[in-house]
Amino acid sequence: MRHILLSFLLILSFVSKAQLVRKYSNEFLNIGVGARALGMGNTNVVSAEGVDAGYWNPAGLLQQKNDIEVGLMHAEYFAGIAKYDYIGVSKRIDSNSVAGISVLRFGVDNIPNTLDLVDALGNINYDRITSFNAVDFAALLSYARKIPQLKGVELGGNFKIIRRKFGDFGGAWGFGLDAGAKYTYRNWKFAAMVRDVTSTFNAWSFNMNPEDIQTLIATGNEVPESSLELTLPKLILGVSRGEKFWKDRISVLGEINLINTFDGMRNTVIKSDVWSLEPAFGVEIGYKGLVYLRGGLGNIQKQLNDNGSYLITTVQPNFGVGIHYKLFTLDYALTDIGDRSAALYSNIFSLKIALNPKSSR
Repeated sequence: MRHILLSFLLILSFVSKAQLVRKYSNEFLNIGVGARALGMGNTNVVSAEGVDAGYWNPAGLLQQKNDIEVGLMHAEYFAGIAKYDYIGVSKRIDSNSVAGISVLRFGVDNIPNTLDLVDALGNINYDRITSFNAVDFAALLSYARKIPQLKGVELGGNFKIIRRKFGDFGGAWGFGLDAGAKYTYRNWKFAAMVRDVTSTFNAWSFNMNPEDIQTLIATGNEVPESSLELTLPKLILGVSRGEKFWKDRISVLGEINLINTFDGMRNTVIKSDVWSLEPAFGVEIGYKGLVYLRGGLGNIQKQLNDNGSYLITTVQPNFGVGIHYKLFTLDYALTDIGDRSAALYSNIFSLKIALNPKSSR
């Protein structure tokens, strides 16, 4: 219990030091949605189509082939301690526009609160232990529109509402915008996705009683304070190409994404004091549009040795399969939340359901 409480206090301490601009802000929004994309190493900014594109690149909503699509995913990480859920719904408005909403929740529930374990007289009383939840929540309102005057160009955007909460201790409200675009030229497709295009802000506030504050001070922890946290824009560029073989029975799709961040140096392949670049690769092989085999390489980073210098380049491989039958698509991915060593790989399933196919374009 002491270790769990210590970890929680460190989280609060980390948040309390939030400056106006913070690296790795709102990281739960970078996990991804849909087992198809996760199996391809999160390279989906170009090839995402339909409801899941509301997360990856809202311009991809225009590739939706049905009137309404519903996407569902549930994942568990760290031996089931952390749970990640996603539900999305998209609706075709007309031949040139599609709207959607995506809801994400990443949470750790029933965390023991041992701040009151020891009373004022120094007695340990396990009945004083309570529990709380640490939850990150986001809702993405998406809209995509085709530009008839610009052949092959599709545009989309998200309005994001973010709610982060640590039990009754405190939390944050945040708002932001994403913007995406896609361009198709023959078998080539290009895309650009700018997350937090205007910068996303989280307004943190904490409400701790004097006794808990004294406990934090006595144990050498920082007391969290209300603050404003900004998430700088992230630019993801992508290119993909698809081909069909053997009388169009076999389809092969490859995609490359270049993830550009501007919040300081990261442990990526290409980096500077201001800008860092991380590549990701994915491939999908399909048979008759019914079954798919997928693979991807992502989270390509430089690993530090004991002397603090960069020693080797590490890569996170991913694997996935999918089945599409009539109005249902079931996808599976074997993937990691992002750490290639400390966290075990997880089995991820997602489901996509198409409704009102006769109303499709």
